[in-house]
Amino acid sequence: MRTFDGSPRLAVIGGGPTGLMAAETARAAGVEVHLFEAKGSVGRKFLIAGKGGLNLTHSEPRPGFDARYRERAAEIARWLDGFDAAALRAWAAGLGVETYAGSSGRVFPRDHKAAPLLRAWVHRLREAGVQFHVRHPWQGWAADGALCFATPEGERHVQAQAVVLALGGGSWPQLGSDGGWIDTLHARGVAIAPLRPANCGFDIGWSPHLATRFAGAPLKPVVAHWHDAAGRAQALQGECVLTETGIEGSLVYAIGADLRDAIARDGSTLLHLDLVPGRDEARLASDLGKPRKGRSLGEHLRRQAGLDAAKCALLFEVLGPPSAQDGPPDMARIAACLKRLPLRLHAPRPLAEAISSAGGVRLEDLDGQLMLRRLPGVFCAGEMLDWEAPTGGYLLTACLASGHLAGAGAARWLQART
Repeated sequence: MRTFDGSPRLAVIGGGPTGLMAAETARAAGVEVHLFEAKGSVGRKFLIAGKGGLNLTHSEPRPGFDARYRERAAEIARWLDGFDAAALRAWAAGLGVETYAGSSGRVFPRDHKAAPLLRAWVHRLREAGVQFHVRHPWQGWAADGALCFATPEGERHVQAQAVVLALGGGSWPQLGSDGGWIDTLHARGVAIAPLRPANCGFDIGWSPHLATRFAGAPLKPVVAHWHDAAGRAQALQGECVLTETGIEGSLVYAIGADLRDAIARDGSTLLHLDLVPGRDEARLASDLGKPRKGRSLGEHLRRQAGLDAAKCALLFEVLGPPSAQDGPPDMARIAACLKRLPLRLHAPRPLAEAISSAGGVRLEDLDGQLMLRRLPGVFCAGEMLDWEAPTGGYLLTACLASGHLAGAGAARWLQART
């Protein structure tokens, strides 16, 4: 066992965006900061997100922006008061990264790359004096209160005057967010909500034909119809994708919390898709009732309803494949199904596959600076907290905002004790 040669005033554990922001904020306040990361480099999940263009934030104005955080909207609004979408864009500009808002309102770097931003950020942190320690997975606390890390050279103990935990949730565990911190904090009396998948796909159970022929096929545009947690009917237009086991994509992620919670409550839930938005059922039935002139039903659906092969396959998956023995197809029935195609969702995809996770350290166990009430001097931030957000930049914005708040809170707590 090795002890740390020097006692950092603040140890930040976790080298994702949340931890990096906490380190930056505390260091800017004059605090000595050491950052510890389990993997061999920082920002790995951030770089993976960059493969999709790096959606940094969203241009939606507040308070609509705040409402995206559902039941945690009030708490996260306070985080955003200190670091909101505009502050995030200004912060990126300070790193030499120009951003723009797309037609959907999502905000991206002009070059759509994560690596240049991350390199500039880490360089600035090093120049500011933040000290990095990689390959340091955290193992909890020793009997004397020291932080324990398992390193390639053996166990290492670090005495710190304050700690920011930014350990992530449970999604993409291969990148470091494996939920391994749960038992450690639970043993200290910290209340933790079970981790659940968020921004994930759902299992339906397709026939072998659809699963093998149409996995990866997009469905666009479609309108989803479902019921929220209060039982209210909801509708949202967007795009999704067929998978081997079910359905995923931006539209599904946007409503996924309601779907997941309904499955947890009832064992399954029903999602309806309008495959032909913009055309009412009566008109659709009239269009489909036109003579087929010897064309196949699939070709007729393409010509009269604009259906592509994937939508046709999905329709036949629900109604059954067309058969000459059944006689002429019932176009009114087909039109009704196209406007409200029922899909029974049986389970969310596993947490390890999800873009993010819900659950974690309950916010009620934290004070206004994100310090654990049971563990003075220990702050928590980011996805390890009990909140969730849809894709679209909302997740990353709140992670950075919480890191900013925890880093500032840790600096104030330390300065009050000098």
